[in-house]
Amino acid sequence: MAKEEKVFPLAVNEARGETALWVADVPLVLAAEIGRLSAVSTRLQCKSLNDLFLRLSGVEAAATLAAIELLTVKGNALEAITKIKLKHFPACAEAFSAVLAHHFEGDESDSGNAEAVDEAA
Repeated sequence: MAKEEKVFPLAVNEARGETALWVADVPLVLAAEIGRLSAVSTRLQCKSLNDLFLRLSGVEAAATLAAIELLTVKGNALEAITKIKLKHFPACAEAFSAVLAHHFEGDESDSGNAEAVDEAA
């Protein structure tokens, strides 16, 4: 008998860069808003965005717990933290990469003023 996939009970706005994450039986919605990323970076004393990305994608324990707490926009982050086990870390890495990717996608509407750059050069 095939394992049934759980229906995710929370609304996820992917256009806003949100992503779903299950930690045990706790559903969470994460978003990598700049203020939230800054809070994670400060807590972890990251020296660069690259450092933050590596720590989150590498699912370092402290980084994972900080990200669950600080990037959760829907769901019970504290409950998830109390239930997390090492087997949940791969799903966390995937979710963290998904929310961070939202900031690096090529969005032409947010590319700045190319004409002003050309004029300044």
